[in-house]
Amino acid sequence: MPVTPDFRFRRLRKSAVMRDLVRENHLSADDLIYPVFVQEGISEPVEVSSMPGVFRYPEAQLAQVVGDVWAKGVKSIILFGVSEHKDACGSDTWSADGLMARMIKTAKAAEPNMLVISDNCFCEYTDHGHCGVVANDDVDNDPTLANLQKQCLVAAQAGVDMIAPSGMMDGMIAAIREVLDDNGYGHVPVMSYSTKFASAFYGPFRDAVDSNFKGTRETYQLDPANGRQALAESMQDELEGADILMVKPGLAYLDMLAAIRANSERPLAVYHVSGEYAMVKAAANAGVIDEKAIVLETMMAFKRAGADLVITYYALDVAGWLAE
Repeated sequence: MPVTPDFRFRRLRKSAVMRDLVRENHLSADDLIYPVFVQEGISEPVEVSSMPGVFRYPEAQLAQVVGDVWAKGVKSIILFGVSEHKDACGSDTWSADGLMARMIKTAKAAEPNMLVISDNCFCEYTDHGHCGVVANDDVDNDPTLANLQKQCLVAAQAGVDMIAPSGMMDGMIAAIREVLDDNGYGHVPVMSYSTKFASAFYGPFRDAVDSNFKGTRETYQLDPANGRQALAESMQDELEGADILMVKPGLAYLDMLAAIRANSERPLAVYHVSGEYAMVKAAANAGVIDEKAIVLETMMAFKRAGADLVITYYALDVAGWLAE
């Protein structure tokens, strides 16, 4: 039946060229960040059983991995270490000869133009698997901040391009900004895991970094029920000097991406996390979905909700699909 006034939405969907012309959001390989896991004490890549296609790589192969990622069109990586030198406070991360510093140096030497990001937390480097100093069965905020400052300074000294603190400690951005600025690294940006939920979607990641902790992270990560508090966390990190904000996980929290975008002009990242990846892989392997179509639609959902950047284990696949 006639539409009043006489406007028909389908006029702008008539052809592929027309649809491309009026498309509101766009995805490119420049938007993607690829997570890379590096494990001490192995000589060959080890596939993460819960994440088909994702590997822990030996240090000796990191340079090759970085070169391969660059050659496939992805220009940013975020590094995660799987340490054999764990202790109660993650002290290996503030050693200039520790795994974190070595990964950064190797990655930058392999491809100087690659944007190398360090995931700055302690869960991969502590024997208890929590994100900081544990006291009375909880993470003690302020001693963790002091250790985080040491860790981030070592990352900067190793040549990292961006710091990405993921522990959700109160005041972490101010503490990091202070130590970087005071030591001549004011040029190093900080991408904060500013709105990170205590989510069930992280399970496979804990397999990837050998961080199956005991207890709960609900005392320092966000309650999935709390939207206003989640927005406030990102706004606080912006006030403290975060250069980029982030929402983690992704699909279940598109509302938070939209809310932060409506309240901030800072670049906004989203982490398409391990559980989201694993579910798509499982469904694709069962033959019940079109993997490429689902992933590209998911990436566009992140962009539509307000994300500028996407951290995803599908980064190399997406870059390849976009180049087809």
